[in-house]
Amino acid sequence: PAPSPAPAHSERTTRCHSAVPPPPRASTMFSSLYKELPGAASLLPGAGRKDAKSDSTALVAARKSVQAYSGSEVHDSTYYAKCMVGGILSCGLTHAAITPLDVVKCRMQTNPEVYTGVFKGFNIISNMPGGLVANGTVGFLPTFIGYSMQGLFKFGLYEIFKDVYAGVVGPENAFNYRTFVFLAASASAEFFADMALCPMEAVKVRMQTSPPEAKFPTELSAAINKIKSAEGTNGFFKGLTPLWGRQIPYTMVKFAAFERVVEFFYNNVFTAGRENYGKSTQLGITFASGYIAGVFCAIVSHPADTIVSKLNQNSEGGIGAIVKEMGIWNLATKGLGARIFMIGTLTGLQWWIYDTFKVAVGLKTSGGK
Repeated sequence: PAPSPAPAHSERTTRCHSAVPPPPRASTMFSSLYKELPGAASLLPGAGRKDAKSDSTALVAARKSVQAYSGSEVHDSTYYAKCMVGGILSCGLTHAAITPLDVVKCRMQTNPEVYTGVFKGFNIISNMPGGLVANGTVGFLPTFIGYSMQGLFKFGLYEIFKDVYAGVVGPENAFNYRTFVFLAASASAEFFADMALCPMEAVKVRMQTSPPEAKFPTELSAAINKIKSAEGTNGFFKGLTPLWGRQIPYTMVKFAAFERVVEFFYNNVFTAGRENYGKSTQLGITFASGYIAGVFCAIVSHPADTIVSKLNQNSEGGIGAIVKEMGIWNLATKGLGARIFMIGTLTGLQWWIYDTFKVAVGLKTSGGK
């Protein structure tokens, strides 16, 4: 026999359950999180479909947590892909554009007796055969390739790890302890990003710091073959540990400082609310926040950057020998002025390019609540 009609409140309940499916079976924490955020599930890809349970539990919880405290876009595969492309443009273009300054900085670190300052360094390479154009663009191609790969993982994985960690701790903790979420997500992302960067970084530094008498190739394929034949695969990855030492603290500061500086601007200077300012103003805030973050990044990561340059310049010796040779003070200060100028400008431009791309593809600018 047909069942008797259900009460009106049961019909509403039935319609509600059919519109928003229950979350996948998971831990009690994720189940309770779902109950606390009844509207979040409707934001997820696949909401209302019978196969919505196929979404991973962690990512479901992550998306709900992030959207609950930040009101951000739906963080699905399309969102992450856009962030990855933005990261490629952000890191690849900026690092390649400042190759001449990078050449001078690396030579100040590895040959400080000759390259005693930024302006003197530019004067030296300008007076070498080929002039500034030829000598200032040494390592351009490996720089562009290597840092494009790094940017893909750095920005793309940062967004993924940030969502995952926010989902693990829940929306309230993710907001209250957001700086720790930023630090953990950026460190995790950079760990993998440096693996992608390291081979091209080794080629780039060897090109830029080898003395003329060494006759090291300045053409990419020839340089790769030279390192491979002399040192094997290890020649491309021997700088990975100091690269982690340089880049992970750098990236932690870069992302956490940027996020909090943007938040400071919107809470204390531009207080009308982000949505009430034009995109040009928002992107200006992005650049200023990135530059400020970049100054701190340069100071924190400079000693390890010097070690990376010295390691890739000389195939013999290790980190301990370099520290003993140069001393802590020289490691921390030689080339620091050039690096502060370079990294401050670089970081500001990177965030600006990244956010400009995000705005162009329909996403909001980064940082802040």
